[in-house]
Amino acid sequence: MTGVTISDNQVRRLAHEVGHELIARRDRKAVEHRRRQLEPRTVVVPVAVVVEVDGGRIRTRAAGAGPGVHEAQNKEDKVACLATLSGPTFATDPCPEPPESFRCPRRVRRLVQQMKGPAGEVAPPETVDESTPPVPAGEPEGAERWSPTRLVRTCVASLEGSTAFGPMMAAEAQERRFYEAPRRAFVADGQAYNWTIWRGYFGAFEPIVDFLHAVCYVFSSAAAVSPDEASGWSQYVAWMRACWQGRVGEVLTELDQWQARLGEPPPGEAATAEERRDPRRVVAHARTYLGNNRDRMAYPRYRRNGLPTTSSWSSHWWARSTPG
Repeated sequence: MTGVTISDNQVRRLAHEVGHELIARRDRKAVEHRRRQLEPRTVVVPVAVVVEVDGGRIRTRAAGAGPGVHEAQNKEDKVACLATLSGPTFATDPCPEPPESFRCPRRVRRLVQQMKGPAGEVAPPETVDESTPPVPAGEPEGAERWSPTRLVRTCVASLEGSTAFGPMMAAEAQERRFYEAPRRAFVADGQAYNWTIWRGYFGAFEPIVDFLHAVCYVFSSAAAVSPDEASGWSQYVAWMRACWQGRVGEVLTELDQWQARLGEPPPGEAATAEERRDPRRVVAHARTYLGNNRDRMAYPRYRRNGLPTTSSWSSHWWARSTPG
């Protein structure tokens, strides 16, 4: 656009230089946090905050191997979103029934496909039936908003392990005075390392399991134990509603009964897609997930306190109809 010629090598060199500067600054802040030398960069103490963290999959290639992709690998990245919030608290649950988006088969199936898909795999584009009316939003037009509003968001990301990533998150939270906020939430999937970070650096934050991940386990297990698609959907809606209303124990009781009927899963890891779809394995995985995280699934209390129950705000297709 400017008529200035810049070679590929020059752009690559500058990108690496800036990247190394950002990495050095990020790591320096983590050290200063550990030494209690890190000063806040804002004078405002937020009223409510949330720290969200999740791991994903990213495709990498060998560096310095010339044009093209060499030694492609799937690696796990970790991304944390730290957001300040505004919104009221409530004496009673402001949304006792799950939003319509969680009762839309098309949306839920796509959610499960995208969240459970293999690393680096792109989900096929969805064909939208223009004759189908749009799905009603979780908060009808004109209704009073109950979910918190995000004000300012910053992100931290790394390919480092959780031991190194925790201090990076804590440094960012300290700089933004998150530890001084009256209302604090920590939202994550059920991965063990997420809760190791929570215990080590965010123990005073309300621990919340991302409801979207619970939906995936509930949907998969309902489909596995049902004889047809219609009955599987009905079972999913019943279990999903129970989780939304904080009745996770009831779902676990029914899953225990199904496991007794089906039998225990075969030992060892599943080697094929067919083995992974074995109803015994699917139910066992759901029981483990919900059982390990039931104390972090008190969603009615989180909504009363004006805290988010998912980390889906950045999802353009889901957040439009899923509050908080």
